[in-house]
Amino acid sequence: MRKTTAVVLAAALAMVVPGVSSAAPANEISWAACPSDVAAPGVECGTLKVPLDYRNPQGRQTEVMISRLASKNPAKRKGILLTNPGGPSEGLTFPAVLKFFGMPQSVLDAYDVIGMDPRGVGYSSPSTCGMTEEQMAAGSVPPYAVKPSDVRKRAEETKQIAEQCLRSSTKDALPYNTTANVARDLDSVRAALGEKKASFLGYSYGSYLGSVYATLFPKTAERVIIDSNLPATGWDVEGGRLMARGVEDTFPDFAKWAAKHPEHGLGTSPELVRAKYFDIAGRLDVKPSVEGIDGRGFRMLTFGGLYGTGDAAFSKLAAQWKALDTGQPLPPQEIPEVPRVQALLAGRLNIICGDSEWPSSVRTYERNVALDRVRYPMFGAAAANVQPCAFWPKPVEKQVLPNDRGPRNVLLVQNERDPATPLAGARTTRRAFGDRAAMLTVDQGGHGVYLIGKNKCANDFVTEYLLGGRLPVQDVQC
Repeated sequence: MRKTTAVVLAAALAMVVPGVSSAAPANEISWAACPSDVAAPGVECGTLKVPLDYRNPQGRQTEVMISRLASKNPAKRKGILLTNPGGPSEGLTFPAVLKFFGMPQSVLDAYDVIGMDPRGVGYSSPSTCGMTEEQMAAGSVPPYAVKPSDVRKRAEETKQIAEQCLRSSTKDALPYNTTANVARDLDSVRAALGEKKASFLGYSYGSYLGSVYATLFPKTAERVIIDSNLPATGWDVEGGRLMARGVEDTFPDFAKWAAKHPEHGLGTSPELVRAKYFDIAGRLDVKPSVEGIDGRGFRMLTFGGLYGTGDAAFSKLAAQWKALDTGQPLPPQEIPEVPRVQALLAGRLNIICGDSEWPSSVRTYERNVALDRVRYPMFGAAAANVQPCAFWPKPVEKQVLPNDRGPRNVLLVQNERDPATPLAGARTTRRAFGDRAAMLTVDQGGHGVYLIGKNKCANDFVTEYLLGGRLPVQDVQC
């Protein structure tokens, strides 16, 4: 069971508070070497104490850790670029990751690139829920409900996880580990660094964080780029369900590729590759693989495989399919370190469950699963399944939603086909920002555009905005 859990885990992976930070004094952050497990060349780390509850700024404090890849060109430096890799997950290594993916030297000269572990995650006052390996196996996306009764079974499991979080040693911080407070922490970082304004680059969940940051701090948020966008309401119950649509949008890219590579034996046409998906999933539902991978694990593995695009990503996914189709062991893959996954998933639950109120009736999820099983047969019965958020306390403040009040400085960047954050959700964020924003859509699949998607047109466009700060008059395409 331990090996099976590890393999699936690897595949998956109220009043409105004014948007005023604690206004920490400039130069409060002292830079030093980063912890050894997140250290990277040229990157330094520091900590900052911020209010646990910004409604009581003089009350209990919590601590966030940030990282900095500093500009080495004072003549070209414009300021700081706050970043978030999505998740919610650890962000200390992200400046180095962006450099690795090819962030242009002109951008590295223009900005100190700042990473941050969001509160409750990683080195920023980490949360815990005491989850077992089996509880962690589903990651942040629920398992596929093979049978209708699986929804109630999942509800029992997620209720137990929620209760563990609410009894944990970090339960007192749980109500305040929200996206709105992470955005306030970002502005506290800006103030502590003595910057009048800050730009922002965020992906996936980081798109919603960027939306909230731009909404709460329109006067100090300078250039805001949000990539692979969640809907305007963030990762709520409907945002989670959209993953099923994302799989249906994105899978044809893989099916066409696999049909052109008969050496994998997955089908000679896109239609046959799609049929093979249901064939493998159905057989594994009845009899798991030699490593214990069942149909739910296979569906999750495919969902994760669609995050990439092109020969390398699709070859890896096709090899996994072929192994499971023919009863062979899966190709070797990296297994996450369990303690770090524990802290990551607990912090992630704190944030997404604390942002908005999720339906508490199990019948609601049963109806959603039944509907999406038909609408989106590949993944609908997973994405609509129950999350621990169903058993979470009500949020302590009203959710912050993007609006059109503020300067025209928000650039949405979006693949037309994305398994996790489909274009349909991005369009709701685009509409919410109105004249404040422009959107760049890219005719490709995968999760992540700027630098990650390796699209020159898109990379050049975003780089130009970071350097020049001018949005196009109308939405554009690459």
